[in-house]
Amino acid sequence: MRLAEKVSVITGAAQGLGAVIAKRFGGEGAFVFVCDSQEEEGRSVAAEINASSHGPDRAEFLLLDVRLEDSWKRVLGSVEQRCGRLDILVNNAGVNIRKDIEGMSTEELDAMLAVNIRGPFLGIKHAIPLMRKSGGGCILNMSSICGLIGHRYTNEAYTMTKGAITLLSRSIAVRYAGENIRCNSVHPSTVDTPSVRVILQEPRRKAERFGEVPLGRLATVADVANAFVFLASDEAAFITGVAFPVDGGLTAS
Repeated sequence: MRLAEKVSVITGAAQGLGAVIAKRFGGEGAFVFVCDSQEEEGRSVAAEINASSHGPDRAEFLLLDVRLEDSWKRVLGSVEQRCGRLDILVNNAGVNIRKDIEGMSTEELDAMLAVNIRGPFLGIKHAIPLMRKSGGGCILNMSSICGLIGHRYTNEAYTMTKGAITLLSRSIAVRYAGENIRCNSVHPSTVDTPSVRVILQEPRRKAERFGEVPLGRLATVADVANAFVFLASDEAAFITGVAFPVDGGLTAS
């Protein structure tokens, strides 16, 4: 198994892509701390991972509000007490308030900044000392194609937050490489999820999203989870500071 015995923390893991990544990590042998503010759903994901492990439990739910520093301290303190180490941090939690720059209030902007930028910043801040004790680690940040290009179909605030994550990842990669701490960002194009299917019921939007991808389809949740597994594994031991597109060639065209 590609992540055997690695200890991982995954934020926003109660549903959607975060839940898929958490289940893949568990299936690849990692111990997974399923972290989210949605307790019932998060416990369900952890239970599903444990039910499929065919051995000792491989998952535990921890309540986390990524916006709050004290919440991060509590969660990573629990990780250290439980496992004594941290090998992988996946900053997946994110929000998108779908309003353009002229229609977005300052309160809505602040809400996006708090989750999409402050959350990963705080997670990295408090994960690094624990990884240092472990002799190194891997930090993976969920970004987007919007962290690489000005995407015509996406609002400016979301693009701004994902661009910040791209350079945060590169900065961490450079500063902490000497301590064997790798950091990369992952950049999916539109992912085929239930919420996206609702949006793409409108023919114009469907044509836009499919038409911009050279491979001619949406990314699947498996496509994205596969990228995280690879980058977290020892197969990617010499990869750091990379903005890793999962976009069917969109950003190459």
